[in-house]
Amino acid sequence: MEIWINPACSKCRSALSILDAEAAEYTVRRYLEDPPDEAEIRAVLARLGLEPWDITRTGEGQAGELGMDTWPRDADARDRWIGALAENPILIQRPIITADDGTTVVARSEDAVRSALP
Repeated sequence: MEIWINPACSKCRSALSILDAEAAEYTVRRYLEDPPDEAEIRAVLARLGLEPWDITRTGEGQAGELGMDTWPRDADARDRWIGALAENPILIQRPIITADDGTTVVARSEDAVRSALP
C-alpha cells in the first residue's frame, strides 16, 4: 500500500503509527515534494468514489486565494478542481491510503486507517 502524507500533519503521523503498530508494509509518498499529477488524482478519486471537492482542503489559504469557495461543484467544473489539486497539492486532504487490493481511504481516523489493512 501507499500512503500520501505531509510529515507536519498530526493525522498523517497517527496513521503511520497505526500502520507501524500493525506491521503493515507500505510506501510513504510525501505528496508535497512528489505531487500527484492529474491522472493520479483522477485514479484516486475513482477508487474513493468521491469528487475532487470532497478531498479539497478548502480552509487552506491557497484555496482562499484561488476563490475556490465560489467554484461550482458539478461535472463541468471537475477538471478545474483536479487541475487546482495537481498544481497546489497542499489542498489535497490527507492522509490518503491506496492499498494493493483496491481499497482507498482518506485515513483521517483510526477506523479509516484500519479499513485499509489486509
